[in-house]
Amino acid sequence: MLTLDFPGSRQLIDAIDAAVAHDCTRAVTDSLRNSLCNLIRGKEVKLPDCVFETAEGRYARRELYRSEEHGYCVVAMTWGPGQGTPIHDHCGMWCVEGVWSGALEVVQYERLANEDGHYRFQPVGSIQAGPGSAGSLIPPHEYHTIRNPSTDTVAVSLHIYSGQMTHCAIFQPLGHDHYQRTDRQLGLDPVH
Repeated sequence: MLTLDFPGSRQLIDAIDAAVAHDCTRAVTDSLRNSLCNLIRGKEVKLPDCVFETAEGRYARRELYRSEEHGYCVVAMTWGPGQGTPIHDHCGMWCVEGVWSGALEVVQYERLANEDGHYRFQPVGSIQAGPGSAGSLIPPHEYHTIRNPSTDTVAVSLHIYSGQMTHCAIFQPLGHDHYQRTDRQLGLDPVH
């Protein structure tokens, strides 16, 4: 089911379908990460104009495609200057994320402990990612933050999830390296 038709959309979907045909998660995400980098750099895929429109006070999420056959979905995220996420998980799903335009700062975390409903995390890596770069998350290594470090430029990223991501766990700081887990429902912004 193609949610939206845009130049190069068929090429994007064909590349994802080929990647998800691999028999193990690591092979799927490696193939998908390489394909996504090549597609972004090749400039043959033109995302719809709406994905470059920010949302007031938060980042925007727009589902561009959901595969009924394979179960994955493709979501474009739009990050206004300074917008980002708290530490969050991906509900046990693998994900490949590519920077389409602008730049994003991604910090990966390792969960250390769960004490009395409070969690501890340790940052284990940070990258500044620009257009044409992509990374992946494979559970149980699925905790990270994403932030647009720019003060004046919008960033757009494309996220391919193994399923439909309708909620996730976020972790709010309590102080002294302790965080409290909260479930967050994830909405979608309109695609036009």
